[in-house]
Amino acid sequence: MRIDVLTLFPDMVKGPLSESIIGKAIEKNLLDVEVTDFRDYTDDKQNHVDDYPYGGGAGMLLQAQPILTAYADTVAKTADQYPTGKVILVDPAGRKFDQQVAQELSQEEHLTFICGHYEGYDERIRSIVTDEISLGDFVLTGGELPAMVMIDAAVRLLPEVLGNQESAPSDSFSNGLLEYPQYTRPPEYQGMKVPEVLMNGNHQLIADWREKESLRRTYLRRPDLLEQIELTTKQRHLLSDIKIEESEDEIE
Repeated sequence: MRIDVLTLFPDMVKGPLSESIIGKAIEKNLLDVEVTDFRDYTDDKQNHVDDYPYGGGAGMLLQAQPILTAYADTVAKTADQYPTGKVILVDPAGRKFDQQVAQELSQEEHLTFICGHYEGYDERIRSIVTDEISLGDFVLTGGELPAMVMIDAAVRLLPEVLGNQESAPSDSFSNGLLEYPQYTRPPEYQGMKVPEVLMNGNHQLIADWREKESLRRTYLRRPDLLEQIELTTKQRHLLSDIKIEESEDEIE
């Protein structure tokens, strides 16, 4: 996969993208990342990349020219190796990012993220955009942090990026549910014990426990998620048992 990031603050992006899982993916040649400062592409003598909006209003808008020119250059540089791919505008007006979107992005060979700053964009920037994505209903100073979050979520789903290939499918939200509780050594700490079922070596019982506790955690913390997925007959029975157990706990 190739990822291009167009930003005014390349150092803000380069550091995190060279560490941890993403850094290892780059070392293994599973990922190619290029960060471009689109200020380098302005045709303004003072290197301005923003200006006042026509019609008045508060704040400054990013001009179309530097971003469109920078994008054209990245396409030219990668045309012999990668398809044009998706061009993602990090914008609060876009669809909300979630695990399903991360899975969708992980299937692409080439992603380009445009990170904005200031009050907004000249609308003509959208002429190259294929997707507009928002990290959530809040405001940040720029698009760099959301872009890095989206990149991290997508890259870890690539084959061979994670050390254990079973990790990603069992993550929270991957199957529509929150992940089950997990434990490691020691078996008891400050009076808190690891559930016995996890140490008995019976893989079927462990799988059943994990499925039930995944449902329990989702029911207790994010019941809205249960309305968005189709539960199996087994899961519906487990959920009924969980509701009874939790109501009994409340009575006690």
